[in-house]
Amino acid sequence: MSGGSQPIDGVSTDEAYWHHGIPKIWTWLWVASLVLNSSSAWAVEFYASWCGHCKRFAPTWRALAADVLEWRPAVILGAVNCADESNKEVCRDFRITRYPTLKIAVGLSSVYFVPSTDVDSSPQDLRQGIITHLEKYQDVYPPLKPARKTSVMGLVPGMFCALGSLTWERLALQVTLDMQQYTNIAVRRVLSNEEELVKEYNVTTFPSAYLLVNNGSFSRISVQEEARSSYTSFLRGLSGINDKTLILRAQNITTPPPSRVPGAEHPTETTHWKHADNSKLYMADLESALHHSLRVETAKFSILEGEQLEALKHYVAVLTKYFPGRPFVKNFLHSLDNWLKQVKEPNVSQRALEKPPNPAVLTNDVTWVGCQGSEPRYRGYSCSIWTLFHLLTVQASWHSAQNAEVLGAMRGYVHYFFGCETCSEHFEEMAAESMDQVKSLDEAILWLWSRHNRVNARLAGDLTEDPKFPKMQWPPPDMCPSCHKEINGQHAWDEAAVLHFLKGHYSPVNIYFAYTKPETFLLARESRDVEETTGAKGQLYGWAIWVTFQGAMIRGVPHTCTHTRVSSPHLQQSSLPPTPWLIRTPSRRSSAQPSPPLGSSCCSGRC
Repeated sequence: MSGGSQPIDGVSTDEAYWHHGIPKIWTWLWVASLVLNSSSAWAVEFYASWCGHCKRFAPTWRALAADVLEWRPAVILGAVNCADESNKEVCRDFRITRYPTLKIAVGLSSVYFVPSTDVDSSPQDLRQGIITHLEKYQDVYPPLKPARKTSVMGLVPGMFCALGSLTWERLALQVTLDMQQYTNIAVRRVLSNEEELVKEYNVTTFPSAYLLVNNGSFSRISVQEEARSSYTSFLRGLSGINDKTLILRAQNITTPPPSRVPGAEHPTETTHWKHADNSKLYMADLESALHHSLRVETAKFSILEGEQLEALKHYVAVLTKYFPGRPFVKNFLHSLDNWLKQVKEPNVSQRALEKPPNPAVLTNDVTWVGCQGSEPRYRGYSCSIWTLFHLLTVQASWHSAQNAEVLGAMRGYVHYFFGCETCSEHFEEMAAESMDQVKSLDEAILWLWSRHNRVNARLAGDLTEDPKFPKMQWPPPDMCPSCHKEINGQHAWDEAAVLHFLKGHYSPVNIYFAYTKPETFLLARESRDVEETTGAKGQLYGWAIWVTFQGAMIRGVPHTCTHTRVSSPHLQQSSLPPTPWLIRTPSRRSSAQPSPPLGSSCCSGRC
C-alpha cells in the first residue's frame, strides 16, 4: 500500500481518493487470510460504490483511517465494495444488507461489533467505539491489559497512567495504541487499586501519568491539557524515540490484486468513456440494472422469506410483464417468474434462486452508457434503477394493468433490497406520503416523475452529485419546451405535456442497443463458465440458433442484415422472425409468425 498521494496497489486513482490509505479486500479468501486469521483487530467498512450515503460517510472513514494509522498492527482499517460482484459471497456471509455497514473482527474471534455509520458521526466517535469494543478483548493485544507491578517495572523507558476514571482509562488505551509505531518507549495503564505499584511510585493523585526512565528515576508528566494529543506529542518529543513506520511498511501489508468474475466490470477498473445521447435510452443500462438488482442486491440475503420474498416475486412479475427486453432476456425473466410462482415453501435459499430450472441468459456485463458517470463512483446503478422503473410505469400504461402495480413493486424492492439505507428510507417516506393516492396508470407515471425531481432537488449540489452531470429538474426546456410554462411569473409544469413526453421518451422505440452483447456471446461465455466451474464440458442445450450478421447503423440510418441458419441435431422449425441483435432458440418462439426466408432483410428501424 502506498502512502502520500500515490494510488493504492490494485486500486484506481478514483478509489484511492475515495478511501485513501485503506486496504481494499476483494474476496472471501482475502477476508479469511487478512481478517479472520489475523492477530489484529480489523475494522471494515462494507460499502457500495454507487451508494450516496457511502459517499457522504467516506470522508469520516478516511479521517478515521488517518487518525488511527499508527495503531497498526493492533488495529487495521479495511474496506469491501459490495457493488463488486466478486465480493458477493463476502458481503452475504457477513450479512451486509445496507450500506455503509461497519464491522469489527477482533483477532481470531468471530465476534463482530457494529458501530454507527451515521454521517454525523465524527472520527472521534468511531475511534471511541473501537476502543470500547477492544476493551472486551484485551487478550488479543496484551498491551491493552491493565498493567501489574512487574510489567511496569520492565518499561525502559516508558510511561504509565495511574487511573481513577473511565475517561482516563480510555485515554490511556488510545495513547498506548498511538505509541505502537515508536521504538524505545512503551505505554501502559495501571488501575488505582494496584496498591503495590501506587505505593512504589508514591502516586497520590488519580488520574495521573508518570514517565519512567532507564536509570530507574521517574517523574509525573505535566501537560497543558489532559488530552490524547498532548500526551502523544510529549512522548514523541522525547530524545531517542523513533518512528517505526518504515518497519510497518517492510511487513508488506498490502492490498491483494482484484479477483475476476468473467465478464463483470469492476468498479475499481478504468472505464472508457462511451458516447451517449441523453434523449435516448440504452438497453445496456437497463440490462445492467436487471443484473445488479437480481444478482447482486438480492444476493445479499442467504434466505428470502415472508414479505421480502413476496417483494421479490412482485418485482420479478412486473419485470416479466412490462420489461421490453430482448427475447432471451424476457425468457430469463419468464423462467425466474415461473420458478418463483411454483415455490410453496415459506422461504427460498439464495443458492436455489441463483439456479432457475430452465436454461436462460441474462448478461453479467455491467455497462453504463446513458448512466455512465464522469468517474466510476458516480451514477451507474442508482441512475439505471430510476430509468428502469420510469420505463416500467410507461409500459404498464399501455396494458390493462393495476395503477399501483409498478409503483408497489418499486416500493417493495427499494424497501427490502436497495442497499443504500438513507436512499431507501427517503423513498419510503415519499411512498407513505402519497403513493396510495395514485388513481390511474397515467398518475403513476407522473407520481414517479415528480418524486424523482424532488430527489434531484434535494441532492443538487450534494457531495454525491456528479459534477459533470448536475442534478436538475427534468425534462429540461431543451428536451421538452412545451413541458414548461409560467403562472404569475413563476415556473410551472404542464403535466399533460410532461406525460406526453414521458410516454415518448420511455417508449421501446427510443431504446438503443449500443454496447450490448449478442446472445451468441452470452451463451458461449455461459457454456465456458460452466466448464471452468464444474470441469464438465458446457453445452448450449442442443438448441438450434439463428446467427445474424448486421451492417453498421449510424445515428438511425437504416442498414441491412442477413441471417445464416446454423445446423443442429435438434433443429426445430422457427416461427418468429429473428432480430438483428440476438440468437433465437426455437423453444422460445411462438407459432404465430412464419420464419423469414434466409437472407431476407428484417432490420427496420434501430437495432
